Amino acid sequence: MIGRICGTLLEKTPPTVCVDTGGVGYEIDVPMSTLYDLPEAGARVMLFTQLVVREDAQVLYGFSTAGQRSAFRALIKVSGIGARTALALLSGMTVDELANAIAQQETARLTRVPGIGKKTAERLLLELRGKLGPDRGRAAGAPASGRDDILNALLSLGYSAAESQAALKKLPPDVSIAEGIRACLKSLAR
Repeated sequence: MIGRICGTLLEKTPPTVCVDTGGVGYEIDVPMSTLYDLPEAGARVMLFTQLVVREDAQVLYGFSTAGQRSAFRALIKVSGIGARTALALLSGMTVDELANAIAQQETARLTRVPGIGKKTAERLLLELRGKLGPDRGRAAGAPASGRDDILNALLSLGYSAAESQAALKKLPPDVSIAEGIRACLKSLAR
């Protein structure tokens, strides 16, 4: 409904900022990563936004990048994850770090964020696998490798990240994707 706010930054009171747009001051909750990127009060700002309507409130959330907003939208679709938890995750890690943790099935990385326990982290890993964009889960600028494709194939077949990584370590470095998947499946069947 409200996709973007442009205006003058009036104040920063973590985790809320107030942006004046045409004489109306919008209070917007932002992750700490966005708060740190904002200039001092009085400067012009632009935030990507997401309006969340609840029974008792309508809250506007703001993000410095469209990627952060996309990650926020994906996070709040996970059962048991509310907007506050999603903000905590985006405050504690970048979108790329979150995508990498999900792609690599790293429960421990997610549990380092305050408010995220083991069960919540496991639910996030399960429900967000492959949902943070086609190139998410890889280091920025790194090309897709056959090993990533083999790992994703094993994960989608239901093998755990630990089992899949152990099977990948046994592969020769120049193996094709098809041969790698076959070899890993044989290894995991034993």
